[in-house]
Amino acid sequence: MAKGHINIPIFIPHEGCPNRCVFCNQHRISGKSSFDGGSLEAEREAVRKEISEVLATVSEGQEAEVAFFGGSFTGIGRERMCGLLDVAQEFVDGGRVDAIRLSTRPDYIDREILSLLAGYRVKTVELGIQSMEDRVLLAAGRGHTAADSERACRMVCEAGFSLVGQMMTGLPLSEPEDEKRTAEKICAMGASAARIYPTVVFPDTGLDAMARSGDYRPPTLEEAVARTAGALEAFADAGIPVLRIGLHSSESLTTPGSISFGAYHPAMGELVEGELYRRKIEAALKERLGTIRTGTVTVYLPTGELSKGIGQNGRNREWLLRSFSPARLLFRESPALEKYRVAVEIS
Repeated sequence: MAKGHINIPIFIPHEGCPNRCVFCNQHRISGKSSFDGGSLEAEREAVRKEISEVLATVSEGQEAEVAFFGGSFTGIGRERMCGLLDVAQEFVDGGRVDAIRLSTRPDYIDREILSLLAGYRVKTVELGIQSMEDRVLLAAGRGHTAADSERACRMVCEAGFSLVGQMMTGLPLSEPEDEKRTAEKICAMGASAARIYPTVVFPDTGLDAMARSGDYRPPTLEEAVARTAGALEAFADAGIPVLRIGLHSSESLTTPGSISFGAYHPAMGELVEGELYRRKIEAALKERLGTIRTGTVTVYLPTGELSKGIGQNGRNREWLLRSFSPARLLFRESPALEKYRVAVEIS
């Protein structure tokens, strides 16, 4: 995503979606409730005000997009959807916003919808794919199939929109290899970017009941980090940027009782990226060192990635010292390296 880019998120929890996926409690996830102004015009005015307030904090030259998140935007009533798009378009026409993006379900995409979106400055369509394994989608109560996702991705790309694929790790019946394949398929289906969400169990969801009954075992934090790093690696190897790892931190996610089980961490992205760097460093050292455990090892990381390579609270440094026992371990930045690429030097 371009430097200086900012999304202005407008959350519409549950609106337009008849399905209640086992993991879903959008009010908890977004920290917001639906706009309840009592009329469509009141809702539009509330959205207009929210966009204006965010724009007041945007620096000159920053690229801004209005982003309709939280539900299944293309499934809400047509008058309401167009009214909200009209509000966002006002800011585009006024030169204050560059484009519009939205998130929706694969089964709420068709040619008529895409034609309607093309009449606005919609640039990006994000699809909640979650998994490309039908047994996982069924267990999660998604209400669509992997074939629906393939069809929707193809149509979005053919219509000229940028595609962002959203996926989850740790869903019921899902295995790490399923998640890596899902990431690979999202790349193959034409995504220009992705988001990865490790499963978190919220109260008042089907997944909460499944976890309490023993029908579902939520991954631990360490398991979630490892599995999500596997999906991240698939995107990294394909050159597809991951815009977000884990849920946005909000007050509603940190208050007692807001999460039942699972691997929520406010720095999930940092933990996952650090784990991927640890794997890359380990592979490079094994290739160069074999069983040799002496001398000075210098690990080179991409510029700006030093803290991720060292790991949160130095966890990668400590692991490498324990595992390889070099006489000295150094970390350095190298502008020649691309993100998630490493190099090692032994002296």
